[in-house]
Amino acid sequence: MPTPIAFDPAIGRQFIKYARLVTGRGYIHNTLGNIVIRAAHPDFPHGLAYTKHAEISLEEMELENIVITDVPTSRILLGERMTSVGHNLSREILRLRPDIGATIHVHDDAIIALLGALGNSGAPPEFNVLSLDPPLVLGKPVHFVPAHVDVEADVSGVAGFVQDTNAIVLVGHGVTTMGRTISEAYHRLNTLTAEVRRCIVAEQIAALKGTRPAYRSRAEIEEMYRFAERVIYPTRADNVMREEAAE
Repeated sequence: MPTPIAFDPAIGRQFIKYARLVTGRGYIHNTLGNIVIRAAHPDFPHGLAYTKHAEISLEEMELENIVITDVPTSRILLGERMTSVGHNLSREILRLRPDIGATIHVHDDAIIALLGALGNSGAPPEFNVLSLDPPLVLGKPVHFVPAHVDVEADVSGVAGFVQDTNAIVLVGHGVTTMGRTISEAYHRLNTLTAEVRRCIVAEQIAALKGTRPAYRSRAEIEEMYRFAERVIYPTRADNVMREEAAE
C-alpha cells in the first residue's frame, strides 16, 4: 500500500527560517529566487522536493506557499500551484546528486556585476580568491555556465558538470548553491557572495594604488579543496591539513 504524502511541519518551519535569512541578506529582488529541501519518502527513490510555488517571492511567502514536487519530474505531489522554471535545475541537481539535500538559487548583485564587467571580451570567468575560507566552505570549484546557455529551461547539460561543483554561477543570471543540508547550502552561498564583494573592493583599491590584488594561487586553492572536509567537519583539532593526519 502506498505511503501517503503528508506535509512535514518541521521542514516547513526550516524552509521559512532560511527564506527569511536569505531575504535578510538582500539576495531576493522578485519572485524568481527559491529554495528546495529534499525529504525522504519510501515510495520515491529520489525523495520529495519542498519548494516555493511561482508568483510569490521568498520575502513574501508563508507556509501555505510551499508545494511538494517529484524530483525526476515536475509533477506537483502536494499543493496546487505551479513552481517556477528555475525549479527544473534544482530537481536535476537532486536527481544526479544523492548526497545533496538542499539548494538555494538567488540573483546576487555582486556576482552579476563582477562578471558583467568582463563585457564582451570572451574571457572565461574565474573565481579568484583572496581569503582562506571559500575553497574550504565550498569544497569544490565554482562552475560557470555561459550566459547563452539556459540550464533551467534545458537541464540536459547539467550531468556534465554537477558532480564537480557545489556552486553553479549562471553568468548574467544568478547562482545556485547546494549542500547536504539547507544550512550547508546557505553557508556556501554566503561564502561565495562575500568573497566576490571582497574581490570587487580589492580590485578598486588596487586600481587606485597601482597595485594588483594578492589572489591565492591555484595550487593553494587546490590544496584547500583537498582538505575542506577535514577543516569544516573536523574529527580532530590539530594538523588537519597534513596528510599524516588523515583519519
